[in-house]
Amino acid sequence: MGSSSPLTRRNRAPSSVLSLFLVFLCFSASSNAQSTPAFACDVAGNSSLSAYGFCNTALKIEARVADLVGRLTLQEKIGFLVNKANGVTRLGIPTYEWWSEALHGVSYIGPGTHFSGQVPGATSFPQVILTAASFNVSLFQAIGKVVSTEARAMYNVGLAGLTYWSPNVNIFRDPRWGRGQETPGEDPLLSSKYASGYVKGLQETDGGDANRLKVAACCKHYTAYDVDNWKGIERYTFDAVVNQQDMDDTYQPPFKSCVIDGNVASVMCSYNKVNGIPTCADPDLLSGVIRGEWKLNGYIVSDCDSVDVLYKNQHYTKTPEEAAAISINAGLDLNCGSFLGQHTEAAVKAGLVNETAIDKAISNNFLTLMRLGFFDGDPKKQIYGGLGPKDVCTPANQELAAEAARQGIVLLKNTGSLPLSPTTIKTLAVIGPNANVTKTMIGNYEGTPCKYTTPLQGLAGTVSTTYLPGCSNVACAVADVDAATKLAADADATVLVIGADQSIEAESRDRVDLNLPGKQQDLVTQVAKAAKGPVLLVIMSGGGFDITFAKDDPKIAGILWVGYPGEAGGIAIAEVIFGRYNPSGRLPMTWYPQSYVEKVPMTNMNMRPDTSNGYPGRTYRFYTGETVYAFGDGLSYTKFSHSLVKALPRVVPLRLQENHVCRSSECQSLDALGPHCEKNAVGTAFEVHVKVRNGGEREGIHTVFLFTTPPAVHGSPRKHLLGFEKIRLGKREEAVVKFKVDVCKDLSVVDEVGKRKIGLGQHLLHVGDLKHSLSIRI
Repeated sequence: MGSSSPLTRRNRAPSSVLSLFLVFLCFSASSNAQSTPAFACDVAGNSSLSAYGFCNTALKIEARVADLVGRLTLQEKIGFLVNKANGVTRLGIPTYEWWSEALHGVSYIGPGTHFSGQVPGATSFPQVILTAASFNVSLFQAIGKVVSTEARAMYNVGLAGLTYWSPNVNIFRDPRWGRGQETPGEDPLLSSKYASGYVKGLQETDGGDANRLKVAACCKHYTAYDVDNWKGIERYTFDAVVNQQDMDDTYQPPFKSCVIDGNVASVMCSYNKVNGIPTCADPDLLSGVIRGEWKLNGYIVSDCDSVDVLYKNQHYTKTPEEAAAISINAGLDLNCGSFLGQHTEAAVKAGLVNETAIDKAISNNFLTLMRLGFFDGDPKKQIYGGLGPKDVCTPANQELAAEAARQGIVLLKNTGSLPLSPTTIKTLAVIGPNANVTKTMIGNYEGTPCKYTTPLQGLAGTVSTTYLPGCSNVACAVADVDAATKLAADADATVLVIGADQSIEAESRDRVDLNLPGKQQDLVTQVAKAAKGPVLLVIMSGGGFDITFAKDDPKIAGILWVGYPGEAGGIAIAEVIFGRYNPSGRLPMTWYPQSYVEKVPMTNMNMRPDTSNGYPGRTYRFYTGETVYAFGDGLSYTKFSHSLVKALPRVVPLRLQENHVCRSSECQSLDALGPHCEKNAVGTAFEVHVKVRNGGEREGIHTVFLFTTPPAVHGSPRKHLLGFEKIRLGKREEAVVKFKVDVCKDLSVVDEVGKRKIGLGQHLLHVGDLKHSLSIRI
């Protein structure tokens, strides 16, 4: 599922969850939705409930939780350890379904949320990988805010829950991963900014109380989770062997940002093992890091049936009771599935887990529901009580979905033919298996959208079009080359919309190569050869492809990557192609050649290259080989230039204490902690000011990237993203972008044992073609 694939294992859910889910679907289809939401402490309907402390809103939440837990029997407590919480009628607590999804809009995946005649759809934003390509943190948060508003509106009419197991913030480490589409890409900083931004958008209330939640978000899948099913190696049994350096440098930062910067209400542990231990049974990862180091204010949930998986698939324990106990003792609070409901009581009776540990787990769950107002009585009388169907699929929300797609679309190639002119193009040939798709555009963990605008519809709204799918589907076992070439030969311009869909890359489905599926490449090449006018290639996909053939083909005038662009994808694609919108998206992941995956097994979790065996490393930070397109690539219809206005000094001395070991012996690096790194330390915080100029004749939006290349110590990255800012400039306009650089925080690297170190020697800061070197000394 989110690892949680919600559908959790959408393709292979364990029978317990899948059957429950199917029964729920049948029930909801026949009975439609209830008209009122589930909530506890309905004092107006039952005045006796006012005597309970947990219903007293004047008390502190912690006191209310303690009062509630103290009133429950062991069997009742166990009922609150699973996603379909039983409820307790004698205390006025209804059943509550924890499992809802909102990866890029309110989703029908998971039994907690569904659509009806009352609310037939919700705003469907682009799949996350395309939104991330906008590199716009304010957009991430704005989308989250719309999604939570629509979720609350649906909750108020009994169609949705309050707890959403989104976002997916795993690093997109390998291009073959079927779920990379759900993530913000391969860079830890971008993923961290997306994670905290989207979480804040979902959770923060208009009242500004950090202890209150609009809806509860969940960051998943913790951790080092990015193999689903590759050549028969499945996530349910995969053991991710990860060294401490990669763990702290690459895999953990987005989760840390979720908890510390985003104040997320939940973290979901994943199916896989990490270094031999199932993540949902690892006390160091759960109690130690999430709750201990990062101070999670919320609950830890398992991916669906993860506890069942660690017993039945991974054989980590001999009995189901041991599996239940080891998970709860490790710090798991909630089980997606029924496993803890079935086996926890026996685990208590066997002395494997004590009731105090169960109290602690359900207290974390109740704390979250309290923060959501679930125990505050009628939600119609609370802060979001006025929201309803009128607040879902509003024109403003749908426009934001279109704007997110516009900002994410990446222009990878332009020989000068783009943008097309709607006055000179009289006929446009639109060809390809993704040219007139609907559901493909929204990717997975989807909901029913407000409406669809397909690429063909968007283009046909501008000029006269002729259309041919070219293949019956993206697998493209047979391509209708003859008809396609004839169409292109007669048209003033041709747009080919190709790529992937969930049959190619999906949860439980990793790719084995980076080639375009089936006969797609042949279709593209033959159409380009026969076309009368310019040929534009539009690639709809979550991951990258080896499209070197198209990059190098002079007959292909332009290439656009459009991700899975959401319900308004066709609008955005047409606006970019015809120049009504100047593209500004940048790739959030490296596009590799096919040769890369032929020599690199997907199961190798190491980020850094290894010269001893030819391993080239992963992501732009460490990969040493050739690329098709690089992280951050993306073109505009105008030309931006940079100049340095203010930079760090050429020499940055760090003042060490007299007895510091590096005063008497030669050091390659210093700890990024200590007096020399404290806030009042002299000369450790600076600003970099970059002047950006739009030298073209049209307005444009530009992402300014600040990268650093540290000294070659501790296997440091080749380069590393330090910051990014999105700026809009009119023609011939200029502005200054400011970056804050903290030497100890931003210029440090993670060493071999997971400690942050400041490399002594030359550091290189770069923005575009600008370079500035500085030396850190003692």
